[in-house]
Amino acid sequence: MKKWFSRYSQQIFLFAVMVLICIVLTAQSKYFLTWKNIRNILEANSYRLILAIGMTFVIASGVMDLSAGAIVSMCGVIMAVGLHAGLCAAAAVILGIFSGAAMGAANGILIHYTGINFFILTLAASGMLRGISLMITDGKPITRFGQEFIFLGIGRIGEMQLSVIFAVLLVLLCIPLMFYMKWGNYVTALGGSKDALEKSGIHVGCLRISVHMFLGAMAAVTAVIITARLNSAEPNAGMNMELDAITAVIMGGTAISGGRASIGGTVLAVLILGVVRNGLTLMSVSSDYQQWITGFLLLVSVLISEIRVHKTRVLMK
Repeated sequence: MKKWFSRYSQQIFLFAVMVLICIVLTAQSKYFLTWKNIRNILEANSYRLILAIGMTFVIASGVMDLSAGAIVSMCGVIMAVGLHAGLCAAAAVILGIFSGAAMGAANGILIHYTGINFFILTLAASGMLRGISLMITDGKPITRFGQEFIFLGIGRIGEMQLSVIFAVLLVLLCIPLMFYMKWGNYVTALGGSKDALEKSGIHVGCLRISVHMFLGAMAAVTAVIITARLNSAEPNAGMNMELDAITAVIMGGTAISGGRASIGGTVLAVLILGVVRNGLTLMSVSSDYQQWITGFLLLVSVLISEIRVHKTRVLMK
């Protein structure tokens, strides 16, 4: 029992925090704990969870990707151009996902083979991709898509939107992928000890590229949901989404330096951030405070992560 509690202490703590926040918000607003509002929270954060899951794998591998939000924007624009050129909804989605995976692969190739610091490289990639989106659209949104495509953003199966169902299925798929399959084990090993992984005969370059391709594909799926939901491809879509994703991943217990991942923690952290945003909106609190809270939680999460890493190193010595 003690070993189990130690292993899942972060998730237990996050769950307790979420329950406490829900109790406080329920006392503040009679609308918070209603099925309609709960459904709104799930739907509003489904695409954020999808991007955060992709970011979990990248951070577990020992790096971060600051271009994820720009990939969301670029994929949305690519799909919009394709739809206006006559592509069907399915073809446009496939084009978007392949484009996102290709952008992620480019990041992985450059990080591995150039040795450029991943912060600088992905920050530069973010600016370039955002600039291309603005040039293609001339800074204006591309609107008016067919109902088949819009259905991907607002369509429902029963009580839930497709985006929520897909996010749940993705989580159920990624838990065994991360913890019980070789690829996921290699990803965390890449973050824990790259040299040891190379000595074991694993092609680290291909692994790095595949991790970033996965994030790129998840960014593309995020773009599908946002573009279809708004019926518009905005060149500035996805702005600061990478910050939200990184905050959720580190807050969820994935080590900032790599080598340890927590899918369940990421899910709980995304829900906590979503509940806080929703509660502040219900209480008519400015969105400026929401951005401040996200930044503050990122800082606290990084500090806790670094403290845990330091304690682990001390124990190993």
